[in-house]
Amino acid sequence: MTEPSKVLHIRNVGPEISEHDLRQLAQSFGNAQKIVMLRAKNQALLQMQDVPSAINVMQYYSTVQPSVRGRNVYLQFSSHQELTTIDQPGQPRRVPPNRILLITIHNPLYPITVDVLHQVFSPHGFVEKIVTFQKSAGLQGLLQYASQLSATQARNTLQGRNIYDGCCTLDIQYSNLQELQVNYNNERTRDYTNVTLPSEHTRASNPGNNNISGNLMVWKQLFTFRVFLVECQVQMGSQSAAAAAFGGVLPPGITGTNDRCTLLASNLAPERVDADKLFNLFSNYGNITRIKILHNKPDHALIQMGDGFQAELAFNYLKGVTLFGKRMDVNFSKHAQINPSPDTSDFSSSPLNRFNRNAAKNYRYCCTPTKMIHVSSLPADVTVEDITTHLSAHGTILNVKIFESNGKKQALVNFENEEQATEALVCKHASQMRNNTIRLAFSKLAAL
Repeated sequence: MTEPSKVLHIRNVGPEISEHDLRQLAQSFGNAQKIVMLRAKNQALLQMQDVPSAINVMQYYSTVQPSVRGRNVYLQFSSHQELTTIDQPGQPRRVPPNRILLITIHNPLYPITVDVLHQVFSPHGFVEKIVTFQKSAGLQGLLQYASQLSATQARNTLQGRNIYDGCCTLDIQYSNLQELQVNYNNERTRDYTNVTLPSEHTRASNPGNNNISGNLMVWKQLFTFRVFLVECQVQMGSQSAAAAAFGGVLPPGITGTNDRCTLLASNLAPERVDADKLFNLFSNYGNITRIKILHNKPDHALIQMGDGFQAELAFNYLKGVTLFGKRMDVNFSKHAQINPSPDTSDFSSSPLNRFNRNAAKNYRYCCTPTKMIHVSSLPADVTVEDITTHLSAHGTILNVKIFESNGKKQALVNFENEEQATEALVCKHASQMRNNTIRLAFSKLAAL
């Protein structure tokens, strides 16, 4: 092994991995002072504040496989004892954050126009100007936001993402330009603050687009592109997209900018809590990827949410909630994700994840646990007595109201307090009632 150094050499750093992701790997052990991304080699150099901090990083990851955005990365001490600010060969010059982004499209199998880039980047803020051009590095573009904050959010969210399935990968850096000059509004350049610019002469359309195979390709592009946009707008957790899910205004305490997906729940009742019960509770705020109850601390559990926005919702609404008589503590974990293992429960493909469909609608229903439970997917002939019998073991039920929506039976069940309602939800969500898998969620209604 190389002699210990405060500079760490990281391998298998894919294009989807950002500097921020690598800083998170080391943030629990000290300050990561400098990072050099060697994109051409899928490598990076990370300098810690001192040698002991770097040694702590290496000791920890000698027993735990580091993984970033689902990709295993490999660490060792670098032969460098210090990173200088001199540009590395083949490495783009490091530019401080700026409202103008330099975008390189790798593997561009489909045409990328200013309209495509505008739809990808506009959920993160107002796009003022776009210029696209061809360089030796490939298809590139310059995109100017109205604010630096929007540019930073877009870069952190979209770096390494594919616009279309398996192609058109985004590599995003800050530009050193202060203002873009746009003379024409067409498919290659656009000034969204000046719609009066001329379009110049556009190229003739490709006759191949008029045949059946050409049309099918266009439809495929549109479909995969729209799927990408929905992911970015609803699941990626940018502030503007998150706000849109809540009708334009985020709930108190929610920033919409968190990118940490894994939570640590502690002070649990180990004799009563298991992974399925935690899934039933935390899935009210997002999709669950994995859950792991710590064998050396059975009153602690790691919960990996679908994205940072969903983790922030769960953290905000569940911290301090009483579960099985104990006040649960919820914090963000230092682990970026939960690695698969025999003692890890994987829920990534579970049909019970609530946010695979109608995610924006489900976000609006998010709230702290209440004493009112909404029950859906009930049998068509269900009675108040059936529901009371099914749930009364978990607390005193004050009243039940059965109603029909879209031809399906649903109910509101009012418990005496929030703790009883929470226990009923974690124990009876996804339980069976006469061959129906019923679903429970907290309701914002105060009374029936």
